[in-house]
Amino acid sequence: MTRRHPIAGNWASLLLPIRDDDSIDFAALAEEIDILIEARVDGIYSNGTAGEFHNQTEAEYDRIQALLASRCRQTGMPFVIGACQPDPRIMLERLKRAAPHRPTAIQVILPDWWPLTNAEAIDFLKRASDVAGGIPLILYNPPHAKRVLSPADLSRVCGPCPSVVGIKLADGDDNWYAEARRHLSEFALFVPGHHLATGVKHGVAVGAFSNVACLSPRGAQAWTDLMKTDIETALEIEGRLCAFMNDHIVPFRDHEGYSNAALDKLLCAIGNWGPVGTRLRWPYRFIENRRADKLQLTAQLSLPELFSHSAYQT
Repeated sequence: MTRRHPIAGNWASLLLPIRDDDSIDFAALAEEIDILIEARVDGIYSNGTAGEFHNQTEAEYDRIQALLASRCRQTGMPFVIGACQPDPRIMLERLKRAAPHRPTAIQVILPDWWPLTNAEAIDFLKRASDVAGGIPLILYNPPHAKRVLSPADLSRVCGPCPSVVGIKLADGDDNWYAEARRHLSEFALFVPGHHLATGVKHGVAVGAFSNVACLSPRGAQAWTDLMKTDIETALEIEGRLCAFMNDHIVPFRDHEGYSNAALDKLLCAIGNWGPVGTRLRWPYRFIENRRADKLQLTAQLSLPELFSHSAYQT
């Protein structure tokens, strides 16, 4: 089955530089966007979980999207805007204000205070499609959603909504990939960044809204490009990447209780490629920069392919 839209590749997350007073440093955010553009990633996306979409005012939301859109349009860089918000009415308003920027797509979640039935999810996505005014939609269904939909349920929910062209989701074992091939072949599927080579080998994933790009935008892009010509080498790199994540990053979540957003900002600090820092907005706890410093050499030795580029210097 032909996919609904050609969107694919290595998409870098826009991370919010947060000052000590809890405000967004928009000058640093602009510099970060410019660095990602210079890295020639396949695209930049805003307001994912790591972009702290759940912890912004609406005025801040608008300013972030305007900044991203203006800089990407000037350089021809594809961009996706996240309109995600747990409240469906606020999410529709964000969608309405994002659409005039004409992004490649707009990312949404299913309203999340109370889990939706399939029928309610279809109603929501149809309304979102109307509000988006022809801009394609990406459904974000992460592992921490109130309902993590199976491939069959994702097909039932997204199938009746032609504007939904892609899905960002967690992958699984060989049986999950078989179900994804069976039910979701018309959608662009974006798996976790550090599993991308596996997803490509299975013929299911077309890309990632990538945590690997949090670690190294240029390295993640080179690795993604490698999958087109040498999937076996890309898989070998993935094995070392997953080992690094499991040994050094996941324990911050599983043993110390930090959020996934904290982990992504930690990766950025380890990669040392831009003026982001590890601070999250209150009340969320963040990992101190000094702990990132201790992991830089380990990352460079474990994954030299991702770090053959100059570090960011303040």
